[in-house]
Amino acid sequence: MVALFLSDIDRGDWWAREMTARLPDLDVRVWPDAGDLADIEYAIVWKPPPGLLSRMPKLRAILSLGAGVDHIFADPDCPPEVPVCRVVDQELTGRMTEYVLLSVLSYHRQVPTYRAQQQRRVWQHQHQISARERSVGLLGLGVLGQAAATQLVALDFTVSGWSRGPKRLDGVHCYHGAEGLAPFLAASDILVCLLPLTGETENILDRKLFAQLPQGANLINVARGGHLVESDLLAALESGQLAHATLDVLRAEPPADDHPFWAHPQITLTPHVASISDPRSVADQIAENIRRARAGEALLNQVDPARGY
Repeated sequence: MVALFLSDIDRGDWWAREMTARLPDLDVRVWPDAGDLADIEYAIVWKPPPGLLSRMPKLRAILSLGAGVDHIFADPDCPPEVPVCRVVDQELTGRMTEYVLLSVLSYHRQVPTYRAQQQRRVWQHQHQISARERSVGLLGLGVLGQAAATQLVALDFTVSGWSRGPKRLDGVHCYHGAEGLAPFLAASDILVCLLPLTGETENILDRKLFAQLPQGANLINVARGGHLVESDLLAALESGQLAHATLDVLRAEPPADDHPFWAHPQITLTPHVASISDPRSVADQIAENIRRARAGEALLNQVDPARGY
């Protein structure tokens, strides 16, 4: 039983040790020391090189190291017959919820305004509305979106959510489909993007979408950099249509030294840290899926290739 581990952000030696502890008969090969690719039955990956997975004729499962699988389906040669699984982890969900709450509360309590005042040595109170008067819109109501929505409702924010299909969530104004997007956006003073990245959602955060938000709205993108049209964001900030943006994900990570986002006074950047799983929990999930694949059982968190999530 042979598995390939490939990631540019995770320690291969740690993963080899942890996976072997869970599955003693598993031969874990750490990229690029893969040996004969014809031996590989399980690919444990984050951003595999295009074409690599198609060179593994015995491949039985592709196991993403994160909640997203767009990095796998971006490969046009990804073998369509091989199941792909993502990570659904309570720790990952909790950390994402923490980040969303932190960012929403920062906007709600006008932290960017007070930071700017501090730089100008201005000591001035700003009018503060209540949480129930602040509308937060969650673009995406999957596991992460629903968890964040529940906590925002508990803090008494007015919360809306948009999803591809209809959903119901206590205390949340739910919209869905193309017809529901415009009224959802109009009700979002703070917009949080938690969508999976698919062909339908790529570039969704563009000039047209920003124009449908209330003037002076704030944006939080914790999904994927491919959702955002960066030039349109800069234009929306310049015009005042958006007041501020918090970005944990970008198209190129890290951005180039001369990228305008680095020094922009209306943009807060963090280095893709909103939701980092506990590797031990992820290793448990991956080991369980390998056990299930060997036994011919249904896999955990298998994604639909047609939908991309």
